[in-house]
Amino acid sequence: MSDRLPPLTALRAFDAAARHMSFAKAAEELSVTPAALSFQIKALEEHLGAPLFRRLNRAVELTEAGAALAPGAEDGFNTLGAAWRAARRLQDEQTLTVTAGPAFTAKWLAPRLYEFAQLHPEVELRFSASLRIMDFARDGIDVAIRFGRGEDPGLYSLPLAEEWIAPVMTPEMARQYPDAQRLTKAPLIFDDSIRFLDPPCDWPAWFRAMGIDYEPDHGPRFSQADHAIDAALAGVGVVLGRRALVVKDIAEGRLVMPCRTAIRTGARFRFLCPKGTEDRPQVKAFREWMLNEIGKTAYITDELTLV
Repeated sequence: MSDRLPPLTALRAFDAAARHMSFAKAAEELSVTPAALSFQIKALEEHLGAPLFRRLNRAVELTEAGAALAPGAEDGFNTLGAAWRAARRLQDEQTLTVTAGPAFTAKWLAPRLYEFAQLHPEVELRFSASLRIMDFARDGIDVAIRFGRGEDPGLYSLPLAEEWIAPVMTPEMARQYPDAQRLTKAPLIFDDSIRFLDPPCDWPAWFRAMGIDYEPDHGPRFSQADHAIDAALAGVGVVLGRRALVVKDIAEGRLVMPCRTAIRTGARFRFLCPKGTEDRPQVKAFREWMLNEIGKTAYITDELTLV
């Protein structure tokens, strides 16, 4: 029995028929006639020396050999498709697909995109606001912005600015709660999006850093950091704002930090891309633009006491 692989067109016909369990639907997917598709599958069966389908009156079903071949055929075409898309992307110097979490997309990226578009009108940006684990090749991603304390083996990984948390509130609310002691009487907002950090970066940890024995647990809780910040902007209360997500609002006066002590989170946002792609023109342009934008608000960190 020969190990020589059969023609790709025959395997493609089999894969489509196995997924649809229908020769007619497979032929429609591949834009061929049912007779042509049946011919390709028959040729594949002859190459193998065994039937792959049982032909029933109004349906087909896989034989034991067909069931053995189907998963590998589907995985193979998925892998081949991803590799082809990755190769195509390397030739494209105008499109940049970026994934970042919803909060970072809403609070950092979206408000600044006009500046990038002005600097690089030749680059077409596409965004996927998601926290799920992405496969750069399979999902067609060029750059990922991710937050945490983990490592990124096999990737180009550039740590961005150090992340801290500090109480932020509207200027009106700051006049009522101008210091740490009075914050024990303030309506507090809870951002549960970083509860995974250990040691914790939460209200009890911040009050301990200020030498105050106070462990609040009452107040509105949000699973998304941008929602918690939006509540603070609306005057609902005081939130522990994460640097990247609040510096623009602070710089533009919508939020203030009357208490100048912040807690280091030990985590950072990282700029990630496959190794070897970091100097592609649009990837490099986006990275340099991000670093420049981060630098514009570095003075806010410089004015804080970090603990």
